[in-house]
Amino acid sequence: VGGRNTALQQALTRQIPLVTDLPTIFFGADVTHPAAGDDSSPSIAAVVASMDWPEITKYKAVVSAQLPRQEIIQDLYCTGTDPEKGTPVHSGMMRELLVSFFQKTKHKPSRIIFYRDGVSEGQFAQVLMYEMDAIRKACASLQEDYQPPVTFVVVQKRHHTRLFPEVHGKETDKSGNILPGTVVDTNICHPTEFDFYLCSHAGIQGTSRPTHYHVLFDENRFTADGLQLLTNNLCYTYARCTRSVSVV
Repeated sequence: VGGRNTALQQALTRQIPLVTDLPTIFFGADVTHPAAGDDSSPSIAAVVASMDWPEITKYKAVVSAQLPRQEIIQDLYCTGTDPEKGTPVHSGMMRELLVSFFQKTKHKPSRIIFYRDGVSEGQFAQVLMYEMDAIRKACASLQEDYQPPVTFVVVQKRHHTRLFPEVHGKETDKSGNILPGTVVDTNICHPTEFDFYLCSHAGIQGTSRPTHYHVLFDENRFTADGLQLLTNNLCYTYARCTRSVSVV
């Protein structure tokens, strides 16, 4: 009913770099596809966005059906024409959420941080080009010169990388997994691109699978440590449990 279960201490004390100093909105997006062999059901795109600042604990969600097995989100930004007035009509999930953020906080977002799930490496360029263009157009539809800096991060869980400590004991939890908050951004990562593995959750059963984050676009100029810390912190804001979760 509009309340919150938890809040980050660093957010309440405004100690999160590049987030709590200026109004910042967080987006999370994914597309779910019909089962194999089902070519009649649509794919469903879902986008959530934070609706409070600096706490970043309340979120609003919007969903949209689109063509089956289409990974690019088609309705991030849409435009049409009013049949009576002949004037352009702007719509789309991105625009709706930006307007809601302004109505809730009375601030225009000065930064946008966009986490995108479910994209394979072969689709990086295509998804980034189309969805970044939609983000730009959604912002411009609200105000002509409104172009806040954007950080676009792809989140991947479907991989076969596992992390193990060199020394068991203090570097493992009771199940033998690496400790929550463990980050790897060297050796097994790309030599020139901005990516990292983060295990933000405590493994309960089996071997923990770290999440692979790829920063495809970063106008906010995050340091590696800064974005890794922020991403790990966000994994503690999931309202339905009191533990950290594996994906931001």
